Amino acid sequence: MTIYDISKKAGVSIATVSRVINGSGKVSEKTRKKVLAVVEESGYTPNLFARGLGLNTMHIIGILCVDSSDLFLAKAVYYLEQKLYENGYGCLLCCTGYQQENKEKYMKLLLSKRVDACILVGSSLVGQTLEDSRYIQDAAKEIPVMLLNAYLNGPNLYCVLADDYQATYAAADQLYRAGKRNLLYYYDSNSYSGKEKLRGFQDAMKANGVDKKEQKTLYYSGSREDIPSMKAKLAGLHQSGVAFDGIIASDDNLALSAVKFAQSIGWKIPEEFAVIGYNNSLLAQCCEPELTTIDNHLETLCSQLTATLMDVQGGKPAASRMVFPCTLLPGGTTPALERIPEHSPKRKAASAG
Repeated sequence: MTIYDISKKAGVSIATVSRVINGSGKVSEKTRKKVLAVVEESGYTPNLFARGLGLNTMHIIGILCVDSSDLFLAKAVYYLEQKLYENGYGCLLCCTGYQQENKEKYMKLLLSKRVDACILVGSSLVGQTLEDSRYIQDAAKEIPVMLLNAYLNGPNLYCVLADDYQATYAAADQLYRAGKRNLLYYYDSNSYSGKEKLRGFQDAMKANGVDKKEQKTLYYSGSREDIPSMKAKLAGLHQSGVAFDGIIASDDNLALSAVKFAQSIGWKIPEEFAVIGYNNSLLAQCCEPELTTIDNHLETLCSQLTATLMDVQGGKPAASRMVFPCTLLPGGTTPALERIPEHSPKRKAASAG
């Protein structure tokens, strides 16, 4: 039984059925009872698309992410789905992969489904060039577009992100001051977030007197699930004669591979070799010793993004960019470090959208 069948059996329009289902007051009591009687008799359960007929909202939010198997992205999607549901919204999830044409294709698909807004999870969806990001700005001409841990400026774009720059800067600075003078930054992304982390590392090294030419970085381009390959990449660098006594990693996967690498050649952790990860994922607790990692407070970011979206949907003014602090969580892979000081979130460019 569909909403069309309900309207036919009750002898009313589809719009009237929709108003009854959604609790609108613009229906007479007699008509409301007649429609509800048909609904109860048929055992009909209204779906979210049907509820949108005849209304200004479908109560559906589109979600784009590049890879739902990624630990960070999967957890973000989970938090968002839960918080959207609490606010009476369903969601449509599209996993685009990393190809530009697929990102654009799935965005068009969500727009064709008449979603009320779209959430982009992770900065990999924001292109490296203005042209590659145009599909996002074009979508924002039709619906609000929310970006989680990514930044893109423009009308009807709302960004909620972690302060990746400050977190990586503070972590690298502390580790250097703790005596690890040959630090390596190990990363796997050139996204906005990835660039902010890299910039934080480079500036921390510069502040401690390490010239940019002497700074050590290593880029990994393989699968994010292939820990042995990540470990092998480090082993190859070590065998080439490059010395390093500590690693700042852009995520916990890479950090875990660094721990395995150090253990494989007999280095003592953290006395001879230190590691800091990122994202405070389950891997941080599974590692032995447990990882020192940076917590970007993903659930807080998702909560704020949802709250901002609800403000936008309600016609209230909303900040176009909010940046939240991260926290360094000391573990067994580093000498004694302090938690990164937390500050109030930074709000910029408030607008009503």
